[in-house]
Amino acid sequence: MKAAVVVFPASNCDRDAATALEYVTGNRTRMLWHKDSEIPADIDLIVLPGGFSYGDYLRCGAMAAQSPIMRTVVERARAGTPVAGICNGFQILAECGLLPGGFLRNAGLKFVNKPTPVRVETSQTIFTNKFEAGEVVSFPVANGEGNYFADDETLKRLEGEGRIAFRYQDNPNGSINDIAGILNEAGNVLGVMPHPERHVEPIHFCQDGRRFFESLAAAVG
Repeated sequence: MKAAVVVFPASNCDRDAATALEYVTGNRTRMLWHKDSEIPADIDLIVLPGGFSYGDYLRCGAMAAQSPIMRTVVERARAGTPVAGICNGFQILAECGLLPGGFLRNAGLKFVNKPTPVRVETSQTIFTNKFEAGEVVSFPVANGEGNYFADDETLKRLEGEGRIAFRYQDNPNGSINDIAGILNEAGNVLGVMPHPERHVEPIHFCQDGRRFFESLAAAVG
């Protein structure tokens, strides 16, 4: 699997994501700058990392969604290339229209940073095939605006179509329906607010996130 991580100004989890991918696959990860307008044709997976792109000014992910690279990311996603957005990456995917819904300030109006139990809702995706449906795993959260929301019609569609991939068990930010991660209709785009890349190696004291990247390696190749 040949993966690429997009780097935006003030991204701070881009190297974490790249290291996790390299740890699992043994392959070098390409780093793509936000001003690039092309993505190499041989890239099998695109990751939008966590952080505070453009300082979270205006609205989280709103400015990053207008970057030159995102036009190509959207094109590749709509053509079937797998795309994973983690934390700020999830916000960017919502801002550019690849995923529905949006984000508010956390319900407690505070930045939340801690390991958090999440339930895997489905194992029938390219992002979760190494998990068991219904199992609870630990992914850290680190966000101030991770409170996912959507209108009733969108929520009904997400629930009915089985597009909720992960759900909080203690909901640290107030997300509606305890949503921690969702898929697009085609199943090749995932947004997840917690950070699986922070629970990959033995030094992390938990390796639950490793299976997230192993799932992608198994499905994408």
